Amino acid sequence: MSERLAARGEADEIPAEELTVVPLRHPMRWVAVAVLAVLVAMLVHSLTVNSAWKWDYVRGYFTYSTIMSGIWITIQLTVLSMVIGVVLGVVLAVMRLSPNPVLSTCAWAYIFFFRGTPVLVQLLFWFNFAYLFSNLSIGVPFGPEFHTWDTNSLISPFTAAVLGLGLNEAAYMAEIARAGLLSVGAGQAEAAAALGMSRGLALRRVILPQAMRVIVPPTGNETISMLKTTSLVIVISLNDLLGAASDIYNASPGLQIPLLVTASLWYLLLTSVLYVGQYFLEKRFGRGTNRNVPARPGRRLLMNIMRRDQSGGGALSV
Repeated sequence: MSERLAARGEADEIPAEELTVVPLRHPMRWVAVAVLAVLVAMLVHSLTVNSAWKWDYVRGYFTYSTIMSGIWITIQLTVLSMVIGVVLGVVLAVMRLSPNPVLSTCAWAYIFFFRGTPVLVQLLFWFNFAYLFSNLSIGVPFGPEFHTWDTNSLISPFTAAVLGLGLNEAAYMAEIARAGLLSVGAGQAEAAAALGMSRGLALRRVILPQAMRVIVPPTGNETISMLKTTSLVIVISLNDLLGAASDIYNASPGLQIPLLVTASLWYLLLTSVLYVGQYFLEKRFGRGTNRNVPARPGRRLLMNIMRRDQSGGGALSV
């Protein structure tokens, strides 16, 4: 026993600089790296050796006029659908939070229905809306009609796509907007009411600006998702980006892979632009809450002066 204590005492007397620190081994990490390296090498080998990719056709069709027209339709669908989704979603969120049970129930029913049915089904429904109503008219309910439109001419494939995508997106944006509104403390609305603001004015001037910090990030994700979801309009014969690529390889058998690669590269490029825009929007609306963002020089100087005054003097650091 005494020998063990003596040995432990001698060990405690070893200088710290003579101690050897052995790092923790992670052999499975290197196994995972090796597996990934092999998979990447196989992918690169396939991309460079396999002639079925037909990279010459990818380069040739990348700026083809039909592809560019499809890109323009995709961008239009994304913008219009998101505008409808955001505007209607905010209205539904306000209705959902309304003390009026009729408004809140209607908003809940809308969200329940459009979130519970696939967007592909909704696109097909609007595309075939003429089977349900051959004519659409404006006039007195159950009375005379002032004007009538043919449904097929009124709801084109593009209009059906915008309606299907936009109305479906509104249900998701309603939940995002509701979460943002609930993130603002109740005291903000009470303070606005104490200043004499109406509910609508308080919503526009006080509640929504603060809720944007929570609303913007998922809205950016929804916009990126919408850009890719527009590819579903191929089922209603609308020549978006994927539809344009499909038309080309249907007319030229054997070009399916290079045209799909072309469409994928364009989707990646467009979503990358949206990623950048989302980053700057989040940075813009999160300025007052992000503690990692350095303060501006003038603000930093003011904060240092205030700290010096509170501490009773001392050196001033800029």
